[in-house]
Amino acid sequence: MTAEHAPTAHAEVRAGRIVAGIDGSEASMDALEWAARQANASGSTLEVIMTWEWPQSYGWGIAYPTGYDPAEAVDKVLAQARSALHQEYPDLKISVQTVQGHAAPILVDASKGADLLVVGSRGHGEFVGMLIGSVGEYCATHAHCPVLVHRAAA
Repeated sequence: MTAEHAPTAHAEVRAGRIVAGIDGSEASMDALEWAARQANASGSTLEVIMTWEWPQSYGWGIAYPTGYDPAEAVDKVLAQARSALHQEYPDLKISVQTVQGHAAPILVDASKGADLLVVGSRGHGEFVGMLIGSVGEYCATHAHCPVLVHRAAA
């Protein structure tokens, strides 16, 4: 075997990407903490996504308080989460993204090329007694990568 065809001692290592979808609920923040630990341990990049939508109503219109901006509220939650993670894991590469729209299809789209998608078992939805929320269920059945639906210890 010639030197030009010999295997190298140093294989190329590809940095992984873990996507975490949060909604600000306790369950999603616990899932984010798990995702950060996993990303830190594996040398992966952590991509945190939080979505927002204007509240919708059928029939009567919704009166919003003056200055109400759901995107701004989401940005504040993401900034606080990023700051806390950076203190805990200073070497972890973290990106945050605010996206307008429904969380489920946005997270599935973000799962393309990811090594793992992490979501909480349930968020702010109407059926808080459910074991898994609609976003987690949708992601688990449609994502392009493995999905971890994190359930916090009771």
